[in-house]
Amino acid sequence: MEKLTIKLNNEEGLHARPAAIFVQVASKYTSELTIEAHGVEVNGKSIIGIMSLGAFHGEEITLTANGQDEKEMIEELKNLIENEFKGY
Repeated sequence: MEKLTIKLNNEEGLHARPAAIFVQVASKYTSELTIEAHGVEVNGKSIIGIMSLGAFHGEEITLTANGQDEKEMIEELKNLIENEFKGY
């Protein structure tokens, strides 16, 4: 299991376009993924689940991946968030 807590620095947080990009990237991997914010945990491959978190700019989220390619998944999602969803 790989776990990462990271701050959302992009202007929109995890809403609409960023949520769609996040799901697209996460879905490339076979590992299971959950995202936690505000004490609520959702499936990290579900756009509706992610948007229901209401994770805004400046807030922290925790990603937890479990499976064969968990390390690669967390690393790419970390890069995605740190680069403010640019280049995807």
